[in-house]
Amino acid sequence: MKRRELEKLLHQLGWRLLRHGAKHDIWTNGDQEEAIPRHSEINEMLARMIVKNARKRD
Repeated sequence: MKRRELEKLLHQLGWRLLRHGAKHDIWTNGDQEEAIPRHSEINEMLARMIVKNARKRD
């Protein structure tokens, strides 16, 4: 999955970019944080896990 697609999904779930890190961007929903790798292509299983965790935390 492209990183931009994952960021778009997170934004639709109400998450926002908190800060940029060296190798990861940190996204938050206000209560929880999730690290997103700064690669142009993110492993499909990892992307699904991140979205699954983001949906659980809403």
